Amino acid sequence: MRAPNAPTHSTGPARGLSDTLEKVRPEHLRKVVSASFAGTVVEWFDFAIYGYMATHIAATFFTSTDPVIGLLEAFAVFAVAFALRPLGGIVFGRLGDRLGRKRILVLTVLLMSASTAAIGLIPGQEAIGVWAAVLLAVARCVQGLSAGGEYAGATIYVVEHSPDRRRNRHSSAMSAATFVSFALAAGLGALLSTVLPPAAMGEWGWRVLFLLSIPMGLIAFYIRSKLHESPEFQAMVEESAHRPAPTLGQVVRTQWPQMLKLGGFVMLTALSFYIFSTYMATFLIQVVGLPQHLALLSSLVSLLFATALSPVMGRVSDRIGRRRTMQLAASLLVVLTIPAYMLAETGTLGGAVAGQLLIATGAVTANVVTSVLISEMFSTDVRYTASGMSYNITYAVFGGTAPYIATWLVASTGNSLAPAVYVSIVAAVSLVVVSAFIRETAGRPLRRFHDDPVAADA
Repeated sequence: MRAPNAPTHSTGPARGLSDTLEKVRPEHLRKVVSASFAGTVVEWFDFAIYGYMATHIAATFFTSTDPVIGLLEAFAVFAVAFALRPLGGIVFGRLGDRLGRKRILVLTVLLMSASTAAIGLIPGQEAIGVWAAVLLAVARCVQGLSAGGEYAGATIYVVEHSPDRRRNRHSSAMSAATFVSFALAAGLGALLSTVLPPAAMGEWGWRVLFLLSIPMGLIAFYIRSKLHESPEFQAMVEESAHRPAPTLGQVVRTQWPQMLKLGGFVMLTALSFYIFSTYMATFLIQVVGLPQHLALLSSLVSLLFATALSPVMGRVSDRIGRRRTMQLAASLLVVLTIPAYMLAETGTLGGAVAGQLLIATGAVTANVVTSVLISEMFSTDVRYTASGMSYNITYAVFGGTAPYIATWLVASTGNSLAPAVYVSIVAAVSLVVVSAFIRETAGRPLRRFHDDPVAADA
């Protein structure tokens, strides 16, 4: 079956990815990257604001008089969305491998925008009781489904347009998009927290951020609807005219070693990203006692730094290779996370910014190399499904639970450095996995079929 926008000419099985990409003009590649970047910003802005508004969500939707318990309940619902991400990765991954990347990217941004706007409209627990928390959880589940198909699909779409030796240079734009979306959420949250009285912010101000998803989602939908299918997917469809598409069972049976290897590094990417981008703001407010607007300002500065660092690390990864970049990321997080928390504990804006910048260096490096690794470790016919499953299952386990576990660790141990120790341990384990099991994939042609004899990382 021909994919949408598939070319009418034959590419032939002997044609490689480099031949296909000769037809991707630089101006078209820039358009692909820009459009994918814009859509990902909107998608992850919608997902980010829940973490920054967690204290207000806890007060609105949960009845506990203990702020720590209320916050744990809010972060439990935060984790619920991640529990649905693996399902989203499977569903949208299968559709993306069969119908193409573009259609799924249009669908995911619509689902995310609608569910985010719904959170801004749900009445609080004082108005509808326990149904407030139930509806909140439902909306977060839809967000999780959407997110499960988003990031893997967006990075795959860009990588499948990119030249072999500059793949991470271009895919790093998707990492930058996630950081700038969190920066946008932090910046708008800080602005509202500054201009609105605390009572107004808690009553209705936080809802404004969620309702912004309506116009932003419509813009993203328009941008993505103008895209065309990736040339690598088009070529794969033409070459697979007499090849049955792999079933989900076949994907799991043939790809599980690669999926486990990828998960061994993505666990660090997921944990460091959400400890840096989401939990640190809560840590600064709830544990350190920094005012909300200063905590969000610190997050804004560090996230803008992360955005600027992403393309730099993409070029570094293309130059030194994926394994060395992954080892660098793990080593940075082993060494710098505990000092970062010690700086944040000083209770000053300068200390908060310095601490977050330290964590950012490792988190950005891990995030950037992951953005290309999820494509390079799998062939075109199973790429969306296999990478989506591995990436999202790992994110559910280590990313979705990160704020909850960090909050619980501080509350149960009384040690504010406990979350930093947790990150350092996971980083050390990830360093071992990378060094022992993951081979180099940089610069090698992408495979089109999972039984090709030459693999980037067999």
